[in-house]
Parts: sequence; structure tokens; C-alpha cells
Amino acid sequence: MRRQLSGFVITGTAAALAHMAVVGLLVEQAALPPLRANVAGFAVAFLLSYAGHRHLSFAATAVPHRHALPRFLGVALAGLALNQVLFALLLAWTRLPYGLALFLVLGTVATVTFVLARHWAFARGAGQG
Repeated sequence: MRRQLSGFVITGTAAALAHMAVVGLLVEQAALPPLRANVAGFAVAFLLSYAGHRHLSFAATAVPHRHALPRFLGVALAGLALNQVLFALLLAWTRLPYGLALFLVLGTVATVTFVLARHWAFARGAGQG
């Protein structure tokens, strides 16, 4: 569990930084609205996240890609939906800068993602066979 958690923190931090960098770049340089930029940030973060979790966080589980990838995609898409809702609410109901709002949302969604990744997406025997 400790190795999974440390791998998750390392991978999640890298993915969150990439996510935030893409959003910041698209909002500041391309004048994209934060919620639209957030989807692009998610796409970049997803690639980093799956690779990192596959090789760091949950490497010991040895779940085949044919099982882990679709399940992790499901987890990630649920996370994106939660992310978009929370981000939209913070943008609409607070005066938080979009970067701070996104930071808070990513931290919240990461907790849900870890639990689902650990107990379903990368869990041995979950839905295999």
C-alpha cells in the first residue's frame, strides 16, 4: 500500500502539473475558456497518468493492459465529469482564480481516482476472464 500511494503521489503530481500547464497555456495564450481548456488538460494528463500508474503505482498487480486500460479510462472519465462539475461550480460561485480552483478540484478528484484505481482498474481478478 505504501508503494502504491507513493507511486500515486508521484504520478498524480506529474499529471496534475501537466494538466494545469496545458490549461494555463490554453487560457492565457489561446484565450480558451477554462472549462474547455480543462478537457485538453485532462487528455494530456490521462496519458501520463495511465503510464505512471501502470509502471509505478500499480506495477505489482500485473493486470493486463486489455483489462486495466479500459477500466482506468472509465475511472478517468468519471474523474473528468466530477472535475468539470466541481470546476464549473467554483468558477461560477466563487471569485477564486481559475488556477487555484483547478488545483483544489484536482486534489479532490485524485482521492476518488486512487480508490477506484486501486480497487477496480488495477485490481487483480476484477472483471478478468
